[in-house]
Amino acid sequence: MEKRDAKGLTEEEFLRQYNPDKYPKPSLTADILVFRKKPDSDEPDILLIRRKGHPFIDHWALPGGFAERGETIGATAARELEEETGVSGIAMELVGLYSRPGRDPRGWTVSAAYMAVVREDQVKPVAGDDAGEVCWAKVSAEHGSVQIRIGDDCINQNLAFDHYEIISDAIKKYYENRRL
Repeated sequence: MEKRDAKGLTEEEFLRQYNPDKYPKPSLTADILVFRKKPDSDEPDILLIRRKGHPFIDHWALPGGFAERGETIGATAARELEEETGVSGIAMELVGLYSRPGRDPRGWTVSAAYMAVVREDQVKPVAGDDAGEVCWAKVSAEHGSVQIRIGDDCINQNLAFDHYEIISDAIKKYYENRRL
Protein backbone atom coordinates (compact mmCIF):
# COMPACT_ATOMS: atom_id res chain seq x y z
CA MET A 1 0.00 0.00 0.00
CA GLU A 2 1.38 3.41 -1.01
CA LYS A 3 1.91 5.91 1.74
CA ARG A 4 -0.15 9.09 1.60
CA ASP A 5 0.52 12.45 3.24
CA ALA A 6 -1.93 14.49 5.33
CA LYS A 7 -3.58 15.73 2.10
CA GLY A 8 -4.09 12.16 0.87
CA LEU A 9 -1.42 12.41 -1.85
CA THR A 10 1.04 9.73 -2.85
CA GLU A 11 4.62 10.85 -3.40
CA GLU A 12 4.10 10.67 -7.17
CA GLU A 13 0.98 12.87 -6.94
CA PHE A 14 2.75 15.30 -4.62
CA LEU A 15 5.72 15.65 -7.00
CA ARG A 16 3.46 16.19 -10.04
CA GLN A 17 1.89 19.26 -8.42
CA TYR A 18 5.01 20.51 -6.60
CA ASN A 19 6.19 23.96 -7.74
CA PRO A 20 10.00 24.24 -7.44
CA ASP A 21 9.73 28.02 -7.90
CA LYS A 22 7.83 28.32 -4.62
CA TYR A 23 11.12 28.90 -2.77
CA PRO A 24 13.80 31.31 -3.99
CA LYS A 25 17.14 29.66 -4.77
CA PRO A 26 20.64 30.98 -4.44
CA SER A 27 23.33 30.58 -7.05
CA LEU A 28 25.89 27.96 -6.03
CA THR A 29 29.60 28.57 -6.46
CA ALA A 30 32.90 27.01 -5.43
CA ASP A 31 35.99 28.89 -4.25
CA ILE A 32 39.29 27.04 -4.17
CA LEU A 33 42.26 27.67 -1.90
CA VAL A 34 45.52 26.10 -3.03
CA PHE A 35 48.26 26.43 -0.42
CA ARG A 36 51.85 25.83 -1.52
CA LYS A 37 54.10 24.46 1.20
CA LYS A 38 57.73 25.44 0.90
CA PRO A 39 60.40 23.22 2.50
CA ASP A 40 62.22 26.20 4.05
CA SER A 41 59.20 27.96 5.62
CA ASP A 42 56.25 27.28 7.91
CA GLU A 43 54.23 29.96 6.12
CA PRO A 44 52.50 28.83 2.93
CA ASP A 45 51.81 30.69 -0.26
CA ILE A 46 48.27 30.84 -1.67
CA LEU A 47 47.28 30.74 -5.31
CA LEU A 48 45.31 33.82 -6.40
CA ILE A 49 43.92 35.05 -9.70
CA ARG A 50 43.44 38.62 -10.89
CA ARG A 51 39.85 38.94 -12.12
CA LYS A 52 39.42 39.94 -15.77
CA GLY A 53 35.76 40.92 -15.49
CA HIS A 54 33.11 42.44 -13.27
CA PRO A 55 32.41 42.34 -10.43
CA PHE A 56 35.71 43.20 -8.76
CA ILE A 57 37.58 43.64 -12.04
CA ASP A 58 41.39 43.66 -11.49
CA HIS A 59 41.02 42.53 -7.85
CA TRP A 60 42.85 39.49 -6.55
CA ALA A 61 40.56 36.54 -5.80
CA LEU A 62 40.46 32.84 -5.17
CA PRO A 63 39.90 30.72 -8.26
CA GLY A 64 36.27 29.66 -8.49
CA GLY A 65 32.95 30.01 -10.17
CA PHE A 66 29.37 28.87 -10.65
CA ALA A 67 28.14 25.29 -10.54
CA GLU A 68 26.60 23.95 -13.71
CA ARG A 69 23.26 22.16 -13.74
CA GLY A 70 23.64 18.53 -12.65
CA GLU A 71 27.21 19.01 -11.40
CA THR A 72 28.35 18.19 -7.87
CA ILE A 73 29.99 21.09 -6.04
CA GLY A 74 33.22 19.07 -5.77
CA ALA A 75 33.22 18.70 -9.56
CA THR A 76 32.58 22.45 -9.85
CA ALA A 77 35.65 23.16 -7.70
CA ALA A 78 37.87 20.86 -9.79
CA ARG A 79 36.56 22.26 -13.09
CA GLU A 80 36.87 25.93 -12.09
CA LEU A 81 40.38 25.44 -10.70
CA GLU A 82 41.52 23.84 -13.94
CA GLU A 83 39.76 26.41 -16.16
CA GLU A 84 41.22 29.40 -14.33
CA THR A 85 44.70 28.13 -13.40
CA GLY A 86 45.42 24.95 -15.36
CA VAL A 87 45.83 23.07 -12.06
CA SER A 88 44.15 19.66 -11.93
CA GLY A 89 44.29 16.31 -10.20
CA ILE A 90 44.87 17.55 -6.66
CA ALA A 91 42.99 16.37 -3.58
CA MET A 92 40.71 18.99 -2.04
CA GLU A 93 38.76 19.11 1.20
CA LEU A 94 35.82 21.25 2.19
CA VAL A 95 36.65 24.30 4.32
CA GLY A 96 33.08 25.54 4.74
CA LEU A 97 30.03 27.20 3.24
CA TYR A 98 29.76 30.97 2.83
CA SER A 99 26.32 32.53 2.51
CA ARG A 100 26.37 35.98 4.09
CA PRO A 101 23.79 38.16 2.33
CA GLY A 102 25.54 40.65 0.05
CA ARG A 103 28.74 38.62 -0.29
CA ASP A 104 28.32 38.78 -4.07
CA PRO A 105 26.92 41.93 -5.70
CA ARG A 106 25.32 39.81 -8.46
CA GLY A 107 22.78 38.40 -6.02
CA TRP A 108 22.18 35.64 -3.50
CA THR A 109 25.18 33.34 -3.80
CA VAL A 110 26.29 30.49 -1.59
CA SER A 111 29.86 29.27 -1.99
CA ALA A 112 31.48 26.00 -0.95
CA ALA A 113 35.15 26.68 -0.24
CA TYR A 114 37.64 23.88 -0.86
CA MET A 115 41.28 23.72 0.10
CA ALA A 116 44.31 21.80 -1.14
CA VAL A 117 47.92 21.74 0.00
CA VAL A 118 50.60 21.10 -2.60
CA ARG A 119 54.37 20.82 -2.60
CA GLU A 120 56.37 23.68 -4.08
CA ASP A 121 57.12 21.74 -7.28
CA GLN A 122 53.76 19.99 -7.65
CA VAL A 123 51.79 22.52 -9.74
CA LYS A 124 52.61 25.16 -12.35
CA PRO A 125 49.57 27.46 -12.61
CA VAL A 126 48.83 29.53 -15.72
CA ALA A 127 46.08 32.12 -16.17
CA GLY A 128 43.05 31.01 -18.13
CA ASP A 129 39.30 31.63 -18.52
CA ASP A 130 38.29 34.46 -16.11
CA ALA A 131 41.83 34.94 -14.78
CA GLY A 132 43.91 37.77 -16.19
CA GLU A 133 46.89 36.70 -14.12
CA VAL A 134 47.83 34.13 -11.46
CA CYS A 135 50.25 34.55 -8.60
CA TRP A 136 51.43 32.96 -5.40
CA ALA A 137 50.83 35.33 -2.48
CA LYS A 138 52.50 34.97 0.90
CA VAL A 139 50.18 34.17 3.80
CA SER A 140 51.06 34.70 7.44
CA ALA A 141 49.11 34.68 10.66
CA GLU A 142 50.38 37.52 12.82
CA HIS A 143 48.86 38.27 16.23
CA GLY A 144 45.66 36.42 15.37
CA SER A 145 45.27 38.27 12.05
CA VAL A 146 45.96 36.85 8.61
CA GLN A 147 48.15 38.90 6.28
CA ILE A 148 48.19 38.26 2.53
CA ARG A 149 51.08 39.85 0.64
CA ILE A 150 52.19 40.12 -2.94
CA GLY A 151 55.74 41.39 -2.75
CA ASP A 152 55.74 44.07 -0.05
CA ASP A 153 52.07 44.98 -0.56
CA CYS A 154 49.42 43.76 1.88
CA ILE A 155 46.35 43.00 -0.23
CA ASN A 156 43.85 42.06 2.53
CA GLN A 157 41.52 44.95 1.66
CA ASN A 158 41.86 44.44 -2.10
CA LEU A 159 40.54 40.89 -2.29
CA ALA A 160 37.27 40.24 -4.13
CA PHE A 161 34.03 39.16 -2.46
CA ASP A 162 34.52 37.71 1.04
CA HIS A 163 37.74 35.95 0.09
CA TYR A 164 39.70 37.42 3.00
CA GLU A 165 37.25 35.72 5.39
CA ILE A 166 37.51 32.43 3.50
CA ILE A 167 41.33 32.57 3.49
CA SER A 168 41.36 33.37 7.20
CA ASP A 169 39.19 30.32 7.95
CA ALA A 170 41.27 28.06 5.71
CA ILE A 171 44.63 29.15 7.11
CA LYS A 172 43.44 28.12 10.58
CA LYS A 173 42.61 24.69 9.16
CA TYR A 174 45.97 24.60 7.39
CA TYR A 175 47.88 25.18 10.62
CA GLU A 176 45.69 22.73 12.55
CA ASN A 177 46.37 19.97 10.03
CA ARG A 178 50.06 20.74 9.28
CA ARG A 179 50.04 18.46 6.25
CA LEU A 180 52.70 17.56 3.72
